[in-house]
Amino acid sequence: MERTIIETPHAPGAIGTYSQAVRAGNTVWVSGQIPLDPATGQLISGDIDAEIRRVLDNLEAIAKAAGGTLDNAVKFNVFLTDLVHFARVNELMAERLRKPYPARAAVGVAALPRGARVEMECVLSL
Repeated sequence: MERTIIETPHAPGAIGTYSQAVRAGNTVWVSGQIPLDPATGQLISGDIDAEIRRVLDNLEAIAKAAGGTLDNAVKFNVFLTDLVHFARVNELMAERLRKPYPARAAVGVAALPRGARVEMECVLSL
């Protein structure tokens, strides 16, 4: 199956050996996004809500570049350095996604790149 690389300047460029997203058939695998500002490539400052919103903005920009939206998401993986923020993830995702919600996993981790407190990745079906 042919793979298509998805790239957009409206989300941070890859900081490693990966693509922002890869499409194969009608499925798009979006790489994990941390709260980097796409204009500067730097971690944003602010509270956890700002970080979660920036991550969702980055995912949305990539979904749009692939020809979809976050409403096309069938699976999210959420990584948090402190699971105390789990409730805020739920609330902010509910503001951005419509029912029926996609499948999701939330995992507590020891650390994330660049000192981020949240990272999310998703799979889209277009």
